[in-house]
Amino acid sequence: MGIVKAVCISEKKGTQKQDVGKVQVIEDFGFANDAHAGKWHRQVSLLSYEKIEEFKARGAEIEFGAFGENLVISGYDFRKLPIGTKFQCNDVVLELTQIGKECHHGCQIFQKMGDCIMPREGVFCKVLKGGNIQTGDLFMIKEA
Repeated sequence: MGIVKAVCISEKKGTQKQDVGKVQVIEDFGFANDAHAGKWHRQVSLLSYEKIEEFKARGAEIEFGAFGENLVISGYDFRKLPIGTKFQCNDVVLELTQIGKECHHGCQIFQKMGDCIMPREGVFCKVLKGGNIQTGDLFMIKEA
C-alpha cells in the first residue's frame, strides 16, 4: 500500500509542475487544469517518493513536481510493475500504460545534475474512473 505525498499540476507545457495538494481527476482525460491531460495514454504521471529522495541525497535541490510528475507516491517501485497494473485511490482508478520515457536532455535537472530519474523511474497511466485525490490519501494496487 502506498501514500500520496504530492499532487502536482502545471497549467502550461514546458514548465515545472507545482504541488497543489488536491485535484479533481477526470475520467479518460487526467488532472483538471493540467497541461498534459488529454485523450492519450499518458494522462497521469507517477513517480516514487523513495526514488526522488535517493536523487535528492545525491545533491539535487528539487521540489515535488520538478520532474513533471503528477503524483508522488511512497511505497512502490513503479518500474517493477507490469503494464496494465491498475491502481485505486479513493474512487479514482488508473491503469499503467507506459514505463519511462525518452528524455529530451534539455530539462533543468539534467543540465544541473547530469542525470534525470523521470525517463527511467516515471510511469504513466490513463484514467479509468475519475474522482478526487489529495496528499495523504491511500494509493493501492487494485486487485482484479
